[in-house]
Formats: sequence, structure tokens, C-alpha cells
Amino acid sequence: MRTRTAQILVWSALVCLTATPARAQYGAGQMADPATGETYHVELSGDFWNPNPDIVITSEALGIVGSQIDFVKDLGIVQSKFRQLKIVLRPGRKHKLRFEYTPISYEAEGALKANIIFNGILYPVTLPVATKLEWKAYRFGYEWDFVYHDRGFVGLVIDAHYTDIQATLSNILDTEFARARAPIPTIGGIGRVYVAPNISITGELTGLGSGGLFGEDYKAHYIDFDLYGTVNFNNYVGAQIGYRSFNVFYHLKHDEGNLDLRGLYFGGAVRF
Repeated sequence: MRTRTAQILVWSALVCLTATPARAQYGAGQMADPATGETYHVELSGDFWNPNPDIVITSEALGIVGSQIDFVKDLGIVQSKFRQLKIVLRPGRKHKLRFEYTPISYEAEGALKANIIFNGILYPVTLPVATKLEWKAYRFGYEWDFVYHDRGFVGLVIDAHYTDIQATLSNILDTEFARARAPIPTIGGIGRVYVAPNISITGELTGLGSGGLFGEDYKAHYIDFDLYGTVNFNNYVGAQIGYRSFNVFYHLKHDEGNLDLRGLYFGGAVRF
């Protein structure tokens, strides 16, 4: 459903933009009638994201296959708010360099519903377990808006995501952690349409999946979907509300993780 929504948005934007009558020629590097907020060179934005977590991890050690651990149902982590930082450098009208940082952290403590094996260690149901999950998501990207008009654009996005995930379980007897770190290249598209001179709707979808390209013991995929609206009060300040989801899956021999976060966010942007 998310993929279909993004595709509809991007294609609708493309049809609308390419159907717009050609405007008279104007000076190099100038737009005839730019929408409010589209004349910047640097954009800084910050959001508060409140995603619903769905996280399942299996970790093997010492030849002992781990349990499939649901961090919500088995360990009791709950929905939490996180901050997101985004920076866009725009050296040219159709070209953008992008950076993003999303630090995610969950903590919980409570009794287990069943015995679990994590990183080769048995955690019995008789002892309470403290859980900490830290997920640092970095994003470095380039965007080329190959279709660009005063009231919207359609672009290509090429990203390098760096994901650093560490899960730690501890009780009075043992403390164990599992960590996964990797750069993940992704590619996708973005589309924006101005429904009013100062109000826009933007949809973006990027991702990559390896399938069984490197054998059945090595599989991974990363999907990032973002749909948001922006109200620009002037060329320099705007407010945003949107819906975003991350999905990261990896399978490395006997280690496996599926991390899915999705939910609403709100925030603002400043430009100069």
C-alpha cells in the first residue's frame, strides 16, 4: 500500500508538471514565478517522529541458534518519540545534496513470557530482563530533479544509508549484545506538487534489496517511505506534517533482523 501511494503521487506529479504549458524564456538560473519556499540554497529541518515499532531479531553464537525475539511482545518496548535532523544543500536549481540523522533508542525492563536464547545465552522466564535497543540511522544523498517547474518537480534520489543497530539484553546473571553495522546504497524517486503557492505535498520512496544475490545465507533490504505536507509562511520558514516508515531486514547465516518503524511526524524548516 505504501509503495502504491508513492507511485501514484510521483506519477501524478509528473503528469501535472509535463502537461503545464511552456513558459516564456527567462534569465539563466531564474524561475518565472517560484512557489514560496523554493528559492533557498540551504534548508535545515527538524522533526518529532512517533513511530509504531515492529522489531524482531535472532542472534546466534557458539553454534547455538538464537530464539526469534519480538522486542514488543517478548521484551516490552513501547512506542516512543524521536528527533530527526535533515540538511539540504542546493548548489543549483535541480541539484541537492542531502544529509539526515535519526537516533532511535528503546529501553524496557520486565518479566519474560517464555525462555529465550540470545547470542548463545539462555535467558530464563524466572528472571526479569532489561532491554536496550539503539538504532542510529545516517543518510547521505544526492537528488537530481529532472523535471522542474514553478509548482513542483519530479526527481531521482541516490542515497548511502549507514545503519548502526545494537540490541542489549541483561539480567542479574548475564549481559549480551548483538550489533549490526553496514552502509546500504539505495535509489528511488521523489515528487512534489504545490496545491497552493505556499502549500506543497511531497512523496519519496527509496530502497534496495539483495534478494539471494549473494547466496541464501546473505539477504538484506532497506525501504524508506516518506509522505508529507509543508506550509511555507514565507521563503524562510515553514511547518511540516507527514508519515514515514523505515524497514530494514537482514539475514546473515543464523542471525536475522526485521526492523520496521512507521508513524506520523511533525516539525519545521528554515531556509536561506
